[in-house]
Amino acid sequence: MDELTEQAEHDARVLGRSLGLSRRQLLAATTGMAAAAAVGLTGGGHAHAAPLAAAPGNGNGVLVPPGKRGIILYTVRDAVSRNPLTSDLPSGFKEVLEELARIGYKQIEFAGYTQNANSEGGNNLGTPQGAQLLRTWLDDNGLEAEGNHGSIPSVINDTTLAQFDAACEVANILGFGHIGTGSDPTGSAYLADWQAAADRWNILGERAASHGLKLYTHNHDAAYSFLLDEGPLDAAGRPTRSSGLRRLEWFLQNTDPNSVYLEMDIYWAHVAQHRFQSYTAADGTVVDDIFDPAGLVAEQTTRFPLFHAKDGARNGSAAGYSIVPFGQGDIDYVTFFQRVGAKGYHNAMYEQDNAATIPAPASPSLSLENAASSYANLAALRG
Repeated sequence: MDELTEQAEHDARVLGRSLGLSRRQLLAATTGMAAAAAVGLTGGGHAHAAPLAAAPGNGNGVLVPPGKRGIILYTVRDAVSRNPLTSDLPSGFKEVLEELARIGYKQIEFAGYTQNANSEGGNNLGTPQGAQLLRTWLDDNGLEAEGNHGSIPSVINDTTLAQFDAACEVANILGFGHIGTGSDPTGSAYLADWQAAADRWNILGERAASHGLKLYTHNHDAAYSFLLDEGPLDAAGRPTRSSGLRRLEWFLQNTDPNSVYLEMDIYWAHVAQHRFQSYTAADGTVVDDIFDPAGLVAEQTTRFPLFHAKDGARNGSAAGYSIVPFGQGDIDYVTFFQRVGAKGYHNAMYEQDNAATIPAPASPSLSLENAASSYANLAALRG
């Protein structure tokens, strides 16, 4: 996609937000494909993902531009679920979004739509009506929602496709550019299971694109382990050795690059780098192969519209790292962002699974305190 088309995507996104329209609705309002092309909306793109590298002011060494600094609400789930009747701290979606905007975040990734029942709007905002309320709070605070760790159908039938369509409609109300899941496409090590997953994701990716959304999967470390795709076979007829392809590498090669995307959790990718350093080839030899997370992204950088910017401190565990607030760990984020290319394209979502408890001593406000310090460290990245 050229720079003019990317700029048209961005302009269309701004127009849609000002009119209260989703991208899909804006497309429907145009008169034919020629009119859509005139504003750069053909081809299943979405202005959320428009690269900003050519925009004025992005050449100042800032690795994550202000508009691309985000947070997944799983990080502050304790605050979202907090009872506002028993605490003066930010509680529920409305107050937490206000606080995150005050800190400086511009992007939000949801981790479901439930909150404390006593918060404004009630427990479940995952309906069209609830999404309208959430959208109001996002807009009021200058926030842009990028996606959600939701549920992706494990089987394809009329019922599950209808459910997926409903989730896409909620995503459009919220103004998402992406829709996804916090799970790997499959937890299996076997080629046949990854083939089935790729077939399913290709169907769902095309379905998401029809709603103007990019379908994404979020990785854990095991998804970057080596695929078992070569013999000899075990007693169940399954391969026991590897060609050297990592699971998600195979997945990228066998899914449609125009409709299936990845959200790299950079922490878990580095855990994989530590854990999975060799494989047994078909002839029984052990082959050393160190995983390069930034190199994988750089090879096809637009397949990775979202990152989880999660930091880790090295330790002596099997994982090699423990999760810490962003900027307090040992993962070289400066080099990572310098190497992945397409500066200003990726949406970096700060995540810290243990933000409510680390560092000790824990306090009721700790996750939001970590959100503030981590934002400052994300914004300080230069390269």
